[in-house]
Parts: sequence; C-alpha cells; structure tokens
Amino acid sequence: MKETKYIFVTGGVTSSLGKGIISASLGKLLQARGYKVTNQKLDPYINIDPGTLNPYEHGECYVTVDGHEADLDLGHYERFLNVETSRVNNITTGRIYQNVINKERRGEFLGRTVQVIPHITDEIKRNIKQLGNTGNYDFVITEIGGTVGDIESLPYIESVRQLRWELGKNCLCIHLTYVPYVSAAKELKTKPTQHSVKLLQEEGVQPDVLVLRTEHPITPEARQKVALFCNVAPEAVIESIDVPSIYEVPVRMQAEGLDKIVLEKMDMSTDPVADMKDWEAFLNKMSNATQTVTIGLVGKYVSLPDAYISIIESLKHAAAYNERKLDLRLILSDNIKPENIEDTLAGLDGVVIAPGFGNRGIEGKITAIQYARENNIPCFGICMGMQCMVIEYARNVLGFSDANTTEIDSNTRHNVVDLMEEQKDVFNLGGSMRLGSYLCELQENWLAYKIYGKKIIKERHRHRFEFNNDYKDQFEKAGLQCSGVNPETGLVEIIEVPSRKWFLGVQFHPEYSSTVLKPHPLFVDFIKTSIK
Repeated sequence: MKETKYIFVTGGVTSSLGKGIISASLGKLLQARGYKVTNQKLDPYINIDPGTLNPYEHGECYVTVDGHEADLDLGHYERFLNVETSRVNNITTGRIYQNVINKERRGEFLGRTVQVIPHITDEIKRNIKQLGNTGNYDFVITEIGGTVGDIESLPYIESVRQLRWELGKNCLCIHLTYVPYVSAAKELKTKPTQHSVKLLQEEGVQPDVLVLRTEHPITPEARQKVALFCNVAPEAVIESIDVPSIYEVPVRMQAEGLDKIVLEKMDMSTDPVADMKDWEAFLNKMSNATQTVTIGLVGKYVSLPDAYISIIESLKHAAAYNERKLDLRLILSDNIKPENIEDTLAGLDGVVIAPGFGNRGIEGKITAIQYARENNIPCFGICMGMQCMVIEYARNVLGFSDANTTEIDSNTRHNVVDLMEEQKDVFNLGGSMRLGSYLCELQENWLAYKIYGKKIIKERHRHRFEFNNDYKDQFEKAGLQCSGVNPETGLVEIIEVPSRKWFLGVQFHPEYSSTVLKPHPLFVDFIKTSIK
C-alpha cells in the first residue's frame, strides 16, 4: 500500500478566489508527473449536499457517477484530471454531523459525551483519510470551503492542525489569499494576506506555501515582505495573477514552480518534470482560433453563469477542438415571447436549451425550441431541455395543444412528460431523484449512434420526470425518433428529429463527462454542425 500524501488548500481574505482551480491545477501538475492524484472538497454548510440549494445560492449542483449531488468544484476536478469522482470526494458539515449523530444513536460512543473535539474532528479526519486509503492514491488534495475565520470552518481547520502532527512530512498546507491593488496609492497591499495568515496561525496551522491571487504582478520586494511576515520561505510565495481562461492556471502554476515546491517540502523527487504537452496543445487551440461560433444558452439562471458552468465549459472544450472561439450568449427564457423570438435568436449558430426545475421560463424555452426547429437551427436540449423539446413537438406537430409535463400541469390531458413511477411515493427532495450513471442503448442509423460510435453508453442523470412511453409510437410516426433507451427500464434517454440539421435532446447530463483532454462527443458534434 502506498503512503498517501495529503495536501490541504485553505483560503483567506475573501471567498471566490479560486481555491478549486488552484487545487485542480496542482492535481493536474502532479498527475502529469506520473502520480495518482484525486481532489476532495470539504464544504462547511450544514446541508447534507447541495441538491436542494437554489443555483443562485451555490451555483451548479454537480452529480458524480455514483449518484452523489456535489459541489461544482468537483466538476473542475474532473475536467482537469480526467478522473471520475464519487461521494467520498465531497463532504459537508451536514454529513459529518449526521454520521456522528447516527453513531451516537447506535450507542457507538459507549455513553460518552459527544463533542466537536474529538468526535466531529475525528469524523472529518476519517473522511479525509478514507479517500486516500480506498483509492491507493499518491496524493489527496483537499480543498476547505469558505475562508479562514469563518465559524463554520473551525472544525475543519482544527482537523488539519491535528493531521499535520499525525502525518508529519506526509501533510502540507497551501493558503490562498488576495492581494488587492489600491489604485489611489498605485500599489499592491499585502496586509490582508498577513492578517489572513495570522488568523490561520492562531488556529494552530502554519501554511507551507502561500498562493497570492492578484490582478497585478507582485514585485520581488512584496514577495519577500510576505515571506518575512508570514514565516514562509520566499520561494514558496506563489503569484496567481488573473488569466483569460481557467485552463491557463496549471501552466502558470508550473511556471511559478508550485508542484516543484510541494514535492521538495514533502521530501520527494522533483524528477521528471510535468509533461503538459497535451494540455498546452489544447490551450493553443483555444488561443489560436480566429473564427467564432455563436451559441445561445437558453435558461432561467443566466444572471449567474455558475449555475450552468459544466455546460459552458463543455461548449468551450468543443469549440476549441473545432478550432473556434466560443461566443456564448446567455438568454433568459422568462423574456422569450413569440413576438420577440426572431430578434432574440438572431445571429446564433446553435441553441442549447438548459436543464432546470419548475415552471418559470418554461414557455420561453418551448418558444425558442419551436423557432429553432422550424428554422432548422441546430438545437440541443439537456434534461428538462429535452422534455421541452418533446412538449413543443407534441403541441406543434402532433397537434396536442395542451401537451405538457405533469411537473407543470398535473391535469393536462396529454402528459407527454410524466413523473417516473418510482418517484410517485417519494416526498423528501434531497437525494431522491434518479441520480448517477445509467446505461443507454443507442438505435443504429440515427444521429446519436453515429456520434458516439458504439451501441451502449453510460451517462449521468438528475431528474424525476421522464418521456411518457404511452406516446412513443405517435411521436415516431410523426418524425421524432427515440434513438436512445435504457435497456433495463425502457426509459427514453435520447430523442432526435432526423429531418433537421441537428435537433437532439438527452434526458441525461453529458456536460458532467466533458473534460479538457476528452471533450464530450455530443458537444463536439453539435458545435461542428453549428459551424456548418
């Protein structure tokens, strides 16, 4: 069994500095040196998982292959490392406390008083180590959500303090802080970083490496100052300056020597250097593209792009591999009406209909789908986006003017989308949908089969409602093909209209499977057709 190394990434000064991107970038660099690496996210909120959180609160809810609803940072981990994650890669305070309380109810503490220390911290440490023990990893990189000083984060920081003593050289702490630029004084200010590190030190943790997020280059004098006042070696003060794309961060961190410093501090060889040729080839495709492809993303959460971050990143991957720059237009479905649809979709090469829940904006999505279908604009529907394609086709081709999903209208006479049978007795919302990876059998000769190039695929799901198979024959006779079906349940996974250039909807979420080095074939082909 390998001796797993544990790296912790904490943040200070402010949230949204990019701990997830730094964690994923370091993971990519170590992986490119030949190490087996995984990333983990510890979220301080008390929700069991983000599955019931409004996307405006927390951005996208990412789904792992084993059906865990997880923080969106797990999407970054998978996109960077091309390694699937699972429920052990994302732990929340809610799950930690739930596990401890369940143990207490079973009498596992033998009547002792249950306390934050040692019982909660022991459970946190157990979850961190579990990932290293079960995966036989060289490195487990654990990102701690929130910022140092948050009350919610204290048990996690205490757990890191304990693990540093227990693991010795097998444990390392990276602290990410913000260095603001005061325009009136025309200089960078390191005091916030000093205060952030001081607060971390007061909680018993001395960072080994500092990553300074900045909008302006940090001078050697500023680095020396930070090193002196924060008890960190000067070479371990790393600059993370703003870059146009998150995919440039690993290359910048390699240039700064982040992976080399980490290996040196853990008494490991720094040879060979990280082989980033494939990654750099992708960056060259992104930066060298001179033509654009213009895609409209129609959804209800467009004021917060993080709500659709996996779709957006998948479109970027696909555009790069088609040697195009992505011109993405976020379109609020609430505002779409028949009278403005032509102007709203003007100039688009293709349209993506986003997933979602609830009735807000659904009629706008249906209007956009009708316009795209009738004007032969490539159209890609995902999850509820597919369901809206089915509703639109039923209304405007089959002639069922009141066709709907029972999620929106429980009394519709034509319930072309209906609640899944196993969901009808489910009353709790959290973790109760059809979640995780399921098989899909593709029908030969249709577009989906040609794109995937194989008969059986596996994709991730997150839904309660499904295509109503009672209408399947009527749809297929009218030209809408059910080209992908779950072989075990008969659930329709993919629909398409062959008479259109590219009119395809999927019940699953292909965006969860697209990575930098392996873009998802559906997105690649959608962009390819949109370019044509």
